[in-house]
Amino acid sequence: MALEKPYLDVPGTIIFDAEQSRKGYWINQFCMSLMKAENRERFRANERAYLDEWAMTEEQKQAVLARDLNWCMRTGGNIYFLAKIGSTDGKSFQQMAGSMTGMTEDEYRAMMIAGGRSAEGNRYVGEDGDAQAHRQPQGAAGAAGNKNKEGN
Repeated sequence: MALEKPYLDVPGTIIFDAEQSRKGYWINQFCMSLMKAENRERFRANERAYLDEWAMTEEQKQAVLARDLNWCMRTGGNIYFLAKIGSTDGKSFQQMAGSMTGMTEDEYRAMMIAGGRSAEGNRYVGEDGDAQAHRQPQGAAGAAGNKNKEGN
């Protein structure tokens, strides 16, 4: 019998439940390895070789190499663990979170200081809020990225 998961209908949210935890076990273990300076050095010296030491899926490895944290999360990564990648790269959590929303660090900080995203229009997929898929990524950083992807 499949477990009913009505919480999967929250736009812009990946719920880290038991299934995601199992899926992301090795990517999260890799991230935890970055707590040690010698492992950060080995990773920076040859990222692909270091990733190949872990039983991660090829998709997880590609997501890490691309530094696409949203992709990492879809493959089971948890932001608590993924933050270690950003830290290894010398990025603040605000820079990392901003990259996940398409916002600049300053835009993300301002949004959080103002109370975060409104729940209005973002309670379930299909509403018209700013967290809905058709509105992502948002912010100046996302707009610049979208222009480049579209060839504008």
